[in-house]
Amino acid sequence: MQGTIAKEQLAYLTTDLPGIGGAIKHRPEDFLVEEQPLYEPTGSGEHLLMCIQKQLRSTSDVVRHLSSVFHVSKREIGYAGLKDKHAVSTQHFTVRLPDPGRDSELLDQFNHTHYKLLWAQRHLNKLKRGHLAGNRFVIKIREVDPMAAVDVRRVVDRLVAHGVPNYVGYQRFGYRAVNHKIGRLLLLGKWQEMLDLMLGHPHESDHLPTRAAREAYLKKDYAAALAQLPRHLHHDRQALDALRQGKTPQDAVMTISTQQRTFFISALQSAVFNRVLHHRLTDPSSPGIDRLTEGDLAWKHDKRAVFAVDHATAELENQPDQRVKRLEVSPSGPMWGAGMLKADGVVGQWEEQALIQEGLAESDLQGGPHAKAPGDRRPMRVVMKNPDVSGGVDEHGPYIRLAFDLPRGSFATTVLREITKNTLNHTQNYHAPSPQAPAAD
Repeated sequence: MQGTIAKEQLAYLTTDLPGIGGAIKHRPEDFLVEEQPLYEPTGSGEHLLMCIQKQLRSTSDVVRHLSSVFHVSKREIGYAGLKDKHAVSTQHFTVRLPDPGRDSELLDQFNHTHYKLLWAQRHLNKLKRGHLAGNRFVIKIREVDPMAAVDVRRVVDRLVAHGVPNYVGYQRFGYRAVNHKIGRLLLLGKWQEMLDLMLGHPHESDHLPTRAAREAYLKKDYAAALAQLPRHLHHDRQALDALRQGKTPQDAVMTISTQQRTFFISALQSAVFNRVLHHRLTDPSSPGIDRLTEGDLAWKHDKRAVFAVDHATAELENQPDQRVKRLEVSPSGPMWGAGMLKADGVVGQWEEQALIQEGLAESDLQGGPHAKAPGDRRPMRVVMKNPDVSGGVDEHGPYIRLAFDLPRGSFATTVLREITKNTLNHTQNYHAPSPQAPAAD
C-alpha cells in the first residue's frame, strides 16, 4: 500500500504564482465563519431553530450542550454542517420541542453559557446535513507584509476564473493525519489495529496529558490512559472506557458514536478523492479540472447532480461560451463507496487506481453494521464568490484580510493553501488541538 499524499505534496492550480507564507488563527477572531442558510425559518412548527455563535467549541460540543439544556436526545437536534473548532463560527441548529410553552425559560438557561444565541424562531422541519447554501469566510493572515495583498489578488483572480481545486481539507484527517487510516481499518474490521492507531502512537504535537495517555494505552493500562486523556477527546475516551471494562476490541469500537465512525469513513473517502484530484492537476495526459473528457461524470453545480460525458458532449461543453467555462459544469471525482456512480474509460481507471493505492478493493466498500460507506460524487472544483482582499495593521500587528464565499462541503483551507503555498503556519496556542476538528461544510 502506497502512502497517502501529504498536504504539502498536493498540487496547486496557481503553481506559477508566488505564495506569501504567513500564519492564521493567532486568535479565534482572526478566522470567522458564517453559515449561509438555505431557507428562512417558517415561524411555526415543532422545532426551535437557533442561530448560535461559538468559538473553541466543535459542532458536536454544541449538540451535547443543547441536549443537556433542553433535556432531549441528541437525535432530536439537527444542524446543517460542521464548523471549524478553532474559529468564531455562526451556525444554525434545530431542537425538536413540540410544546413552545417553555421556549423563553430554556433559551434563558442557554444564554448563561459560553455560547452566544443570536436569535431563535420556530420552524417546521429538523435541519439536516447539507441544508445550507454555503459559508462566508473572513480571515486575517498574520506574519505577512500587508503590501503582499497585490500578490493575493492575483491568486484570487485565478481561482475565481478557473474554480478552486476542491480538495478535502487537512482538518478531515486530524492533527496526526491518520483519520483516513483509522477509517480503512474500521471498514476492514481490523479492530485491534484500529484501536492501536487511534489510541496509541504518540505524536510530536500531542500535549503532555495526551502523550501520557497514549503511552499508558501501549502498556495496556487502560485505567491510567483514561485518567490522563483530555475530556474533549470524547470518542477516544468511549473506546478506552470499554477496554477498561474488559470489552473486546470490536465491542470497544462499537461504543464509538455512529457519527464519529462515519467521520472516519469520510476521511478515507476523502483521501482517495484528493489523490484523484492531485492526479488530475499533475498528469500530462489529464485535461485538468477546468475541462471535461470522455468518461467523466460531469457535475452540475446548480442541481448537485452528475451526467455522463462522451466525446461529443466534452467537445460541446468545453467550448468558450459553454457551461464549463462559465463554471456551471465541472468534472467530478469519487467519494468511493457502495452504490457510487463510476466514471468510464481512462477516467474510471484513474479512480480505481487511487482506491488501490489507498489499500482497498471495490469489494471492501460494502461495509456493514460497524461501518457504512455510501458512495457519492464530489466536484473537482468549486466556485468562489464575493472575494475581497485588503492589507492593514491593527493592535495585533500587520495582516492581510481575505473574505470570500464557498458552497457547502468545501474548505477555506483549499483557498488559503493556494495563497500561502503551504508555508502557512497555524498558531492555535489558545487551545489543545483536536484530532477530529472539522472544517466548515
